[in-house]
Amino acid sequence: MASFHDEVFPAAVSFGATGGPERRNEIVSLTSGREKRNLRFSQSRHRYDAGTGVRSLDDMHAVVAFFEARRGSLHAFRFRDPFDMKSCRPGEAPSPLDQEQGVGDGTKARFPLVKTYGTGSEAYRRLIAKPDVATLSIAVAGVELPSATGFRFDDASGEVVFAPSAIPGPGAVITAGFEFHVPVRFDIEHLALSLSAFNAGQIASIPLVEVRL
Repeated sequence: MASFHDEVFPAAVSFGATGGPERRNEIVSLTSGREKRNLRFSQSRHRYDAGTGVRSLDDMHAVVAFFEARRGSLHAFRFRDPFDMKSCRPGEAPSPLDQEQGVGDGTKARFPLVKTYGTGSEAYRRLIAKPDVATLSIAVAGVELPSATGFRFDDASGEVVFAPSAIPGPGAVITAGFEFHVPVRFDIEHLALSLSAFNAGQIASIPLVEVRL
């Protein structure tokens, strides 16, 4: 049965990958010359090619072992997007004030973890299902909570869960900082291996596609 393996794709290879977000829109040209455009999916889907990250026989060996352990495309896994992996800018360190997660009402204890792109009514709130929990920090009304007693991350639902004693009060703004992975699977059933030079391996293409959990 297909499942999610809580394993991270080889980091050295992922940092040389190419790819990014994909959108699916329907565009119909009307007889008037205008267009009718419809958003098919509310969340973008990311695609990558990690083949460009393979630079040595050790890289090739690591990818082959990882591919075999996942049974090809059968099991999904974590992938560190080299372009977008933090709640903040690439050169900064995550802060508990980075991303607004919601506003407390005194009773709600669960909030989905999100990263926001853009501002105002057109902002896009991306669901973050696989944060690096060790880097996750939460603040309520600007005050950071202790991770040991104030909150936890529910991996099954992708939500931050506040302890009963730490439930955000009415009007309290909840913010978070974190690093994260993208849940993906191999979008291929065969790895085409080759030796480009002495002690240098090459895999022409290793397509990966984001999955919804």
